[in-house]
Amino acid sequence: MKKKKIWIVAVIAAVAIGLVVIFLNDKVSVSASPVVLTEQGWKASFSSPLQLKAVDKGDVYITDAQGKRVEVEMRIQNNGKTLEIPEITTGEYQLHVKKAALKNSFMKNLVDTEILFVVQEQLEKLSGEKELTAYFVRLLEMQQNNQQNGGVVLESGGEESAESTDTASGTGMDAERSYSTTNNQVEGVDEADSVKTDGSYIYSISESRVIVTDVQNPEKMTVAAELSFNDDMYPQQLFLSGDTLVVMGSWYSAQPIDNFRLPHNYRPQMGVTSVHLYNISNPKSPQLLREFGTEGNMSGARLTNNILYFVTNVYPDYWMLEEQEKPELRPHQYDSKHGGEFEPVDYDSIAILPGTAEGSYSVITAIDLTAPDTNDISTEGFLGGSDQLYMNQDHLYLTAPVYVPLTNEKLRDSPRMDVWLPQQANTEVFKFNLSGVDVEFLASAEITGSLLNQFSMDEYEGHFRAATTEGVAWDLTSPSKNHLFVLDEQMKQVGSVEDLAPGERIYSARFIKDKAYMVTFKETDPLFVIDVSTPASPKVLGELKIPGFSNYLHPLDEDHLIGFGYDTKLIPVKNGEPRVVAGGMKISLFDVSDFANPLEKDTEIIGGPGTYSALQYDHKALFTHQEKNLFGFPISLYDETTGEYVEFEGEGALIYTITPDGISQTASLVEQTNNEYEDWHSAIQRILYIDEALYTIATSEIHSYGLETFEPISDLVFD
Repeated sequence: MKKKKIWIVAVIAAVAIGLVVIFLNDKVSVSASPVVLTEQGWKASFSSPLQLKAVDKGDVYITDAQGKRVEVEMRIQNNGKTLEIPEITTGEYQLHVKKAALKNSFMKNLVDTEILFVVQEQLEKLSGEKELTAYFVRLLEMQQNNQQNGGVVLESGGEESAESTDTASGTGMDAERSYSTTNNQVEGVDEADSVKTDGSYIYSISESRVIVTDVQNPEKMTVAAELSFNDDMYPQQLFLSGDTLVVMGSWYSAQPIDNFRLPHNYRPQMGVTSVHLYNISNPKSPQLLREFGTEGNMSGARLTNNILYFVTNVYPDYWMLEEQEKPELRPHQYDSKHGGEFEPVDYDSIAILPGTAEGSYSVITAIDLTAPDTNDISTEGFLGGSDQLYMNQDHLYLTAPVYVPLTNEKLRDSPRMDVWLPQQANTEVFKFNLSGVDVEFLASAEITGSLLNQFSMDEYEGHFRAATTEGVAWDLTSPSKNHLFVLDEQMKQVGSVEDLAPGERIYSARFIKDKAYMVTFKETDPLFVIDVSTPASPKVLGELKIPGFSNYLHPLDEDHLIGFGYDTKLIPVKNGEPRVVAGGMKISLFDVSDFANPLEKDTEIIGGPGTYSALQYDHKALFTHQEKNLFGFPISLYDETTGEYVEFEGEGALIYTITPDGISQTASLVEQTNNEYEDWHSAIQRILYIDEALYTIATSEIHSYGLETFEPISDLVFD
């Protein structure tokens, strides 16, 4: 019965959550993907190594759906901890692992086990309610069995043509005015932000409202309109597309929104991402055209070629299966065009992502905004959650963590609920083709290590590049290391640079055409310059070690890079290793004209310990004016006092002129204060310019300044 019970757990995991996690005993585990495509092959990872001749001895073998042995090539690699099947035809299979296959087979309570997996030619949609319900029934049974048998399966919660260019921040133009645009990662792909402008009006989120400010005359700014929402709706992100204002937000109430109706006995578990579309041909009187939404928390949103795409993560409450005979387990959506009632996504719009390590849905929604009030909305649901998002005009990439079994030693020293650590995850990358509002899954791949953020990914001339950190920086027994991978159009790895900066982790990365820049840190900041012009053989060209580290890298020109981060210093510790302490904010100007010898040409240290800027965790907080070489960001200034305490000195914004010759402060818009704490309402969130005026936008107010003198012009406080 023990053997049969383990087999059931494997089957349940395979069909239900996209990750098989089996404990052969209380200290040995194996993980594998239950659904793969033929082009991917299949593999399983073991926390305890297999005998290298286990396949030859018949202790590891494959059978088909009829129980017949299948002759396929199987490779045992990674010192016995990885079993790979490079080629296998479509069908349902079981991997059989006898307890004698493991090197540590002498351990007590080891059991034989089977792992079910399915190989598909292409991604297949669900057939209907019966199939989906069976998935979640088995998932529920699996979790109950795991609780009884000590197993652990955890789910984690967690963005020009196809070429990624320098950056898309800078200038918008109409017939008469020039103005700021959002600091986007990819040219031609706009990112949602809390503030947008069309050169005449500023659209900004003010707590639960959206304020439309007329700034045609910076000396007499006025509130042109105010958009309010239901008490349970919280606006979070904005887009502008022609005469359409897009307001994206979340609501969590179990009650209907206005006239929108929830289905009987249904309540959203993780909130709803709601989209309001307004006609702003007359900004003083915005007209609501349409409201629609998709269940789940928003993972990311992009706008390109007038098409809005956004991704939500949905965690279905399958525990309802214990209380209801037929609960609805599909993600829901609503659309005022069709009466506003919440409806589940069609079964033929749901599929299981291959190789995923997630138990939730990723729901991709798209709409063409050329006719926002009438165009159809496209919604596709994928079983498999998303963590990071990268998008250009042709492709959308989503990532999900794939948790790696810990070694026997770490399992021995870890509580059972701690055996899966985010830092120990690999990354599954899913590639989708974009054709209008149609989103089609193309391919996926697993890469070693985890991604930091969207800037750790990029596509250039048909190749996908990613920078990852493997392991945990503070783990002295198995130090972290960093990698760069290059994959082709079919998501097959064609090149890599691996094992960089052992014991450190990536703090920032940036891909600029055929070069990659990576900052790692532990005690100093190594800036790596990597040549990826030949995808099959990327190579490190140069390395620069300096104090501090950069959280965000921004291209200045082809030969220079700007780093925004922190200064650091080493504090001696009696009878121990020196302690690394962060100081003030740091701006670095890197000269990379000689790729083999990158230089830190100039630096600027701002404030003392505790000083920070939103730019250090949100790239959209960066203000740029390319023609004037201006760069700015919000700032909160702190400095040291006696002991280890810091004191708040003021907040506002700083403007710098940065050229290849160096960094110089152009203006300080910081207000000194006697307050002990920051004022969230008046803290600057964004900076932008329109013609010859500069604007700072806070939650409760807007200030205008001359762009040449930076002298105050006027201010507007919202009621």
